[in-house]
Amino acid sequence: MDAAKKAEEFHRRLESAADATEAALDALLAPTTLPGEITRPARLLEAMRYATLGGGKRLRPFLVIESARLFGVEDASALRTACALEMIHCYSLVHDDLPAMDDDDLRRGRPTAHKAFDEATAILAGDGLLTYAFDVVADPATHADANLRAALVLALARASGLGGMVGGQALDLAAETAAVPLDQAETLQMQAMKTGALLRFAVDAGAILGGATPAQAQALHRYGKALGAAFQVADDILDAEGDAAALGKRAGKDAGRGKATLVGLLGLEKAKARCDELVAEATTALIETGLGEKTEILAQAARFVAARRS
Repeated sequence: MDAAKKAEEFHRRLESAADATEAALDALLAPTTLPGEITRPARLLEAMRYATLGGGKRLRPFLVIESARLFGVEDASALRTACALEMIHCYSLVHDDLPAMDDDDLRRGRPTAHKAFDEATAILAGDGLLTYAFDVVADPATHADANLRAALVLALARASGLGGMVGGQALDLAAETAAVPLDQAETLQMQAMKTGALLRFAVDAGAILGGATPAQAQALHRYGKALGAAFQVADDILDAEGDAAALGKRAGKDAGRGKATLVGLLGLEKAKARCDELVAEATTALIETGLGEKTEILAQAARFVAARRS
């Protein structure tokens, strides 16, 4: 298969994963209550749906689905795990956009949740998505093996919590007002937590679902780590070069708020070169899984992350 056909197949699979995730999230965020629930307040549910449905490329769900597929897992377990991860991601965006955080008015080309509703409802919508994500993963509908579900819950909690995404956001906010700017090592650590942790979980989840060998799991983890770093560098580059219409959010905000980025530390051209290096690292890690051509779609994902324009 030539490069053009490989890229075409990647985009087809990305779109397919996005469609499947959208449909599954729509069903999960329905008014019908689950056993143990009393009612689902209409305005809160509307805000959760607003924050979750109808936007984004669904890269994180795609990575869960495709990494699980490496091991022959193509059932509801991967899709439900993908939906749980996307709920965590969307909750984080709702909270990041709040006035107390990044204070953004635009997300995915439309008003942020706290603008479309109000701040209190946006906070509760984020809280609801966070807790529902763990409900979904812990539910036997995700997988019959309770030990496997527990492994997924633990990995997701570690990726999204104190030592992962939430901790990274705290470091990012602290850096804006710090007397001394973050150096390169500190910036990379912050980004590995805030952005990279959920992307790493996506492929770690596929390894858990698929029963990967320790060597395969480690190689996929290295892939996820490099991919997450490349995603963040590409995001920094887009913020420096992009425009709000293309991005669907405010451009140039990182420099305006004094945020720590590799573009700010290295300059634009060196940041672009670093992004290319990270894609190469991700591709090498896939080779080390020993899964051969099965990993081509994930290799295309790494190239897509580096080349994206929104």
